[in-house]
Amino acid sequence: MPARHPHKVIEAPSPWVERFAPLVPAGSAVLDVACGGGRHARLFLGRGHAVTAVDRDVSRLGPAAGEPGLTVIEADLEDGGRWPTGRARFGGVVVTNYLHRPLFPALVAAVAEGGVLIYETFARGNERFGKPRNPDHLLEPGELLEAVRGRLRVIAYEDIEAGEPRPAMIQRICAAAPRTES
Repeated sequence: MPARHPHKVIEAPSPWVERFAPLVPAGSAVLDVACGGGRHARLFLGRGHAVTAVDRDVSRLGPAAGEPGLTVIEADLEDGGRWPTGRARFGGVVVTNYLHRPLFPALVAAVAEGGVLIYETFARGNERFGKPRNPDHLLEPGELLEAVRGRLRVIAYEDIEAGEPRPAMIQRICAAAPRTES
């Protein structure tokens, strides 16, 4: 059940993100892409991470926008402009319920050595359950695997029909950037 804030419902973090949050290196920064209401930003702030939250409409963050350790960037990730965090690298890159394929290389490149990408969104077949129905907004089978192939080590991957909180076709991955030997 989502928590209630005096002005809105605060969504609980994704169980997939919660499951892999402990793999984000302690003390490292986290990037929350298309952050929406900030459910994952709050999760990582609570775990002691500095968080950069990016979205084209940051007003949904509400009071969370003023929390210590949170940097908010208002940016349209689909306008073809410059990547909003430049060359910054993060111990965790989190993306949920969002897909813009041209961002895959930037998302993978944003994962710091020893960091993780935690990604979860709708997949082909979801059109039978509701939105999104547009195939441009649905992952093809194995698409997240292809996005990280040769760059990140896959820790876990699923392409499944999920039942909670509502029926949906979901694809999700947790993948780690290798550590270099010193």
